[in-house]
Amino acid sequence: MALQGLVLALALWLGAAAAQANPLRTQVLAQGLEHPWALAFIGPEQVLVSERAGRLRVVGFDGRISAPLQGLPDIDEGGQGGLLDVITDSAFERNRTIYFCYSEPAPAGGGNSTALASARLSADLRRLEQLRVLFRQSPKVGSRHHFGCRIVEAPDGHLFLTLGDRFSRMDDAQTLDNHHGKVVRVAKDGSVPRDNPLLGRAGALPEIWSWGHRNPQGAAWGPDGQLWIHDHGPRGGDELNRVLPGRNYGWPVITHGINYIGTRIGAGITEHPGMEQPLVHWTPSIAPSGMAFLRSNRYGPQWQGNLFVGALRGQHLLRLQLEGTRVLAQQRLLEDLGQRIRDVREGPDGLLYVLTDERNGQLIRLLPP
Repeated sequence: MALQGLVLALALWLGAAAAQANPLRTQVLAQGLEHPWALAFIGPEQVLVSERAGRLRVVGFDGRISAPLQGLPDIDEGGQGGLLDVITDSAFERNRTIYFCYSEPAPAGGGNSTALASARLSADLRRLEQLRVLFRQSPKVGSRHHFGCRIVEAPDGHLFLTLGDRFSRMDDAQTLDNHHGKVVRVAKDGSVPRDNPLLGRAGALPEIWSWGHRNPQGAAWGPDGQLWIHDHGPRGGDELNRVLPGRNYGWPVITHGINYIGTRIGAGITEHPGMEQPLVHWTPSIAPSGMAFLRSNRYGPQWQGNLFVGALRGQHLLRLQLEGTRVLAQQRLLEDLGQRIRDVREGPDGLLYVLTDERNGQLIRLLPP
C-alpha cells in the first residue's frame, strides 16, 4: 500500500508538472485580420476588432468577419499609428456606446496626435452613429511613433487614456503644459472631472492624471481599485506601474533601459526623489501590449487574480502571479505560437482571448487544460 501511495503521489506530481509546462489549449476562432490591435465584446460570441490600418470589424466566433464598419473619423494610419484601442461602455447593452482611440491627423496636415472618441454601434452592426471626439492630445507633431492609446473605464464611469511621448518629444513627458507621455482622465462627455489632481494648478493641463510615461500600450483596472498600466521602455526597461493621481513615473529622467544605439539615456539613473519606481521591469524588453486581470476561476484558483500581459517582441503571453502589488512569479505562455500578442481580454465566459499582431492576425480563445 505504501508503494501504491508513493506511485500515486508521483503520478499526481508529474501530471501537475506537465500541466504547468503546457497549461493551455488554444482555439483559433477567426483569422485573416490585418494587424488587429484591440478587441471588445459586444455579445457572448461576437467582438469588435480594430485593425491598425483604420478598420473596425465585427468578428464572430464562427469565424465570420464583417466588412469594415462605416462612420469612423479620419485616421492617420502609418508606422505605429492608426485605429488602436476600442472598448464598450459599461452599459453597452442599454446604450450601445463604444469608445475608441486613434491617430488623428492635423486639419491642415503636418502632424497627428492620439484622439479619443465615442460612438453608438448601429443595431445592424454595420456603422457607427453619433460620433463625438472627446479628447485630443496636444500638441500634434509629425511622428509615426509612440501613440500609447489604451482606454479604461473606471467604476465611477470616468475614462482613462494612456498617451505616448511621440518618441521625438520625450522630454515633454516631464512638463505639464502638454499631453505627451501622460495618462489623462476625462468624463464620458469629454469634460474634466472636478477631482482631477492638477485641476487649477498653474501651467498644467487639467486632464492630466499622471506623467513621466514613454509609450504605455496596456492598461487595466486593478482589483485594488487603481489603474495599472505597462510602458514600453527603449532598449530594455519595459515597466509595470500602478498609476496614482498626480504622480511622476520618471521617464526620461529615470529608466532601466538605454538608447537603441547602446548609449545611456540622460544621466543613466534608475531612481530620483519624487519619481515612482515600477512594480517590475523587463530587461531585455518584451515589448508589452494589452493587459488584463483574470477575475474568474475558469483556469483554477492558482490563476484567479493573476495579471496577463501580451508580448510583441517576446512573442508570448506573460502570466504574473501577484500578492497585492508584489510580483511573486512570472510564467511565459503560448511561446509555441511564435506570434506577436497584441491584446488580451477576459471574456464574459471568464476565459481569456488574445489577438495576434500579424498580417494574417488571429482571434484565439485560451481553453483550460
